[in-house]
Amino acid sequence: MTKKLSFVVAVLLLASMVLAACQPQAAAPTAAPTEAPQPKLKVCQVTDVGGIDDKTFNATAWKGVQDAVKDFGVDGKFLESQQQTDYEKNINAFIEEKCDLIVTVGFLLGDATKAAAEANPDQKFAIIDFAYDPVLPNVLGLVFSVDQPSFMAGYLAAGMSKTGKVGTYGGIQIPVLEPFMTGFYMGAQAYNEKHGTSVQVLGWDPAAKTGLFTGNFESLDDGRRMAETLMDEGADIIFPVAGPCGLGSAAAIKERGGAYMIGVDTDMTVSSPEYTDILLTSVLKNMDKAVYDATKQVIDGTFKGGVYVSTLTNEGVGLASYHNLDSQVPAELKAEIDQLKADIRDGKVKTTP
Repeated sequence: MTKKLSFVVAVLLLASMVLAACQPQAAAPTAAPTEAPQPKLKVCQVTDVGGIDDKTFNATAWKGVQDAVKDFGVDGKFLESQQQTDYEKNINAFIEEKCDLIVTVGFLLGDATKAAAEANPDQKFAIIDFAYDPVLPNVLGLVFSVDQPSFMAGYLAAGMSKTGKVGTYGGIQIPVLEPFMTGFYMGAQAYNEKHGTSVQVLGWDPAAKTGLFTGNFESLDDGRRMAETLMDEGADIIFPVAGPCGLGSAAAIKERGGAYMIGVDTDMTVSSPEYTDILLTSVLKNMDKAVYDATKQVIDGTFKGGVYVSTLTNEGVGLASYHNLDSQVPAELKAEIDQLKADIRDGKVKTTP
């Protein structure tokens, strides 16, 4: 190559490099902006004085929150009330936390819930065992037709009694307990009418609205004394409607023998399996289902104040299986209980006076 040609090539090469350097550079790709994560919906439960692990009332409601945590990914929290003066304090603490739904557990929280709901109209509440009249637009009352399964339990108890006496007692005498005890009483009377028997129900007179009550829902000792009193009077099947007090009754019955117990609120053979051999059945008050459904309404945007009624028809209440005592319940009595359930659902049997 001649010197002249080499010089031309070098000039052209240098020019191409300069031109390339002057070309605008493509912008580096930028990451798409990330959306801020949506905060989880928060469901907060205020217990009554029985505590979160009472194995009946509060524990069953809390299971509904836990099921919603599992199925819907919500956050669940609870505050335990050690005494009734804690109700207002705990509710207000959850209002400060901006809970999406505050669930208050029990009739005794009715006044505190109403006051908080009226003072905070944008806060959603659900309350177990209370319905307001007139309705509060931000409160869903969760109520239960417990007279229906209690009627079945009374019929069963009368059919299983060997002594001709069955018994019941309550915790604090408040309106939500009476349907349990009255339903139980009326079920036993229905058995007597059908079979020509005269099984007595100790511990409750629905006409006079008088009976046996511990005055609390916590004392195992009081529950033990109630069971011993009823057994001393001849009752061989006992239906406590007193929260954890019933565990004291179960212990007394297991130790003495010669009697069975009917659990309340939850299936006690599941919550307290140590008493399975003395548990005839349990009257189920499916608060977990009601709390779960209330949470779902908040998630769906369909929540509104009013009343949610749990019945045999929507499976909000029921009677547990006979578990270990199944073989001791006569087939004919089982069939009568099954028919009774169908008749109650169809409105053919009245379970209240």
